[in-house]
Amino acid sequence: MNRPAPVEISCENTRFLITHNPTNATLNKFPEKLKKYRVTTLVRVCDATYDKAPVEKEGIHQLFSFGFNEVLLAETNLT
Repeated sequence: MNRPAPVEISCENTRFLITHNPTNATLNKFPEKLKKYRVTTLVRVCDATYDKAPVEKEGIHQLFSFGFNEVLLAETNLT
């Protein structure tokens, strides 16, 4: 399956990398891609599709884990 290329967004001193959600089958190259962009913290905004241990083993910390429904719920409560 072809995946879109990562997109990097910068705002002042903060950088964001938007990328696809890997699966356990595609996880072997994911930490390498994150390190290329110097990612130190991963924020997931979709349902878990992979084991986070291999990513954390590479020194990339998963700070938050929001399921899609939780994000919608938070937006609903803000309005």
